Amino acid sequence: MENNFEIKLENKLDNKLINSPVAGLLAQARGLVTSGKARAPLTMLIAVALVALLGFLYLKSQGVDYRRQNEILSYLRDLREIDARWDLEVLRARVEGASGKARPTDDRGARAPELLKRLQQSAADAGSPVLNRSLPALVQAFNQKIELMNRYRAASGTVTQALGRMVEFDNEIAGLVRGVWASFPQRDRLIAVESTSALLFAQIMRYATDPSDPQRKNVELFAADLRKAGTGVPPALRDGLARIDTTVEQILGAKPVENELFLKIAIASAGPRIDSLTDAFSLESADVQSDSERYRIYLIAYAGALLILIGWLLSKLAVSYRLLNEANRVLESRVEERTRELSGALHQLKESESQLIQTEKMSSLGQMVAGIAHEINTPLAYVKNSLGSVAGKLPDVKKLIVETNKLLKLMEDVSPDPARLQAKYTSVRGLIHHFAEQQALAELGQLANDGLYGIEQISEIVLNLKNFSRLDRSKVSSFNLSEGLDSALILAKHELKHLTVKKQFGDIPAITCSPSQLNQVFLNLINNAAQAIESGTGEITLSTRMEGRDHVAVEIADNGKGIPPEIMSKIFDPFFTTKAVGKGTGLGLSISYKIIEQHGGSINVDSTVGTGTRFTIVLPLTPPATATLDEQQA
Repeated sequence: MENNFEIKLENKLDNKLINSPVAGLLAQARGLVTSGKARAPLTMLIAVALVALLGFLYLKSQGVDYRRQNEILSYLRDLREIDARWDLEVLRARVEGASGKARPTDDRGARAPELLKRLQQSAADAGSPVLNRSLPALVQAFNQKIELMNRYRAASGTVTQALGRMVEFDNEIAGLVRGVWASFPQRDRLIAVESTSALLFAQIMRYATDPSDPQRKNVELFAADLRKAGTGVPPALRDGLARIDTTVEQILGAKPVENELFLKIAIASAGPRIDSLTDAFSLESADVQSDSERYRIYLIAYAGALLILIGWLLSKLAVSYRLLNEANRVLESRVEERTRELSGALHQLKESESQLIQTEKMSSLGQMVAGIAHEINTPLAYVKNSLGSVAGKLPDVKKLIVETNKLLKLMEDVSPDPARLQAKYTSVRGLIHHFAEQQALAELGQLANDGLYGIEQISEIVLNLKNFSRLDRSKVSSFNLSEGLDSALILAKHELKHLTVKKQFGDIPAITCSPSQLNQVFLNLINNAAQAIESGTGEITLSTRMEGRDHVAVEIADNGKGIPPEIMSKIFDPFFTTKAVGKGTGLGLSISYKIIEQHGGSINVDSTVGTGTRFTIVLPLTPPATATLDEQQA
């Protein structure tokens, strides 16, 4: 918590600055800052708009990504080449299909799916509207043609293999007929089988090149004739004819499928779509490049205008910078001069604070003068009475000493007069007997002890009064708080005549502190507790104890009237008091709070109206590094 006493004192310093030259400069600076803050949003908005326009022109001037464009066109060319090779493969298969020989396929078409995938990825990166609009249809058409080509190759392969077997069967039948010619008596059947198989082979070859329905019927007719002619022929020849019949059925089943796929492939749109997409993409790229060239011209013009504007702003900024440096130099010189003045004023305020603290101390001391005078009068009466009694006994002592000296002189005489010697002896003996009967020596000793006790009481009061009223602060030393409370009780003894003081001192170690300052705090709190008990009879309890391992707590409690809640927050404020005018300065608790704070401790209050108040002080055994104790030598 910031010290309230220093706050109120330093408010005076703030008032002195209001009309100073530095205040005028600061007001101008605040005006510039305020106007700058008002223009800052508009300036920021304009800057953002200029940068956004520059970025827009820059993006528009980038033009075509030639690497991406060439990559896409390369993929389209590769796909177009694959499509053309597929068309050539189908035409060649159509023309050479009757040979019965297997034809090698172009395996470069296997790259088509991978090329489509790469084309789609490149199109997505390029962001071309033409590609985004037309590429899905192209991919669908190409995938459809891939499926048709795979099915066509399968059907064409089946037909080609069957035709190859037909060529082999033609030679095989001729051999079988020659083999059974000599042993088979029905040679006309053998001739019919051989001629019919030759005619069937010819029809099959014609059907391979012209798979029309009439030609198919001719093949079926000659196949039926061959089966009829083969009735009753030898088993080996009959088995050969059965294999021919099976192969013919395969050709009749696969050739229509092959022909249908050929027609579908012929009208497939993959190739035209590739050409159309290639032309549209090239045209779009040319348009984009033309636009980028136009925006590049805009960008150059805009960048030139910005450079001119920036140059103008830099010139203005340079002028403003020079003016600002000059203003800063003048302001720094004035601030330095004012700082010296303020440092002197602050030093004076610190001295005033110390004087106020001492004034409060002396004010408290002045209020105790009457009571302390009474406290001194009591032991002083001991000394006065004792010395008066001693003075009354001195003539008898003097007479005894004189008579004793005379007796000694008579005894030292060579021939003393016996009568005079006897008379002096009798007189001295009488005096001694008188002293013995009255116990004069014991009484003189008691009177001396009473005087010494009174002197000790006066010395103790004066010593405590001296320690409290010293103008300087005692140096930091080791101090037992219980002893400090006892010392404060002696000084406040006149305030506590009709009160009961209970001491509940625990076993606490000495702490490092300023004893004089803490004694002042204890005396202030004890006097406040005594004054809070309005009935004249009450109880004050002083307690000390350990608070944790490294702190000591002191409690000063009373059963007085208590503190109302509405003023509880103000009791530590400087110059706040509830006492009548002239009976209190209102600095006691404020100074006490500051002293405890400077020791690195805390002071808390707990009060209930009508029940009493308890002040609790907690101090560290060793002040922290941040503590601000005064360590002036006495």
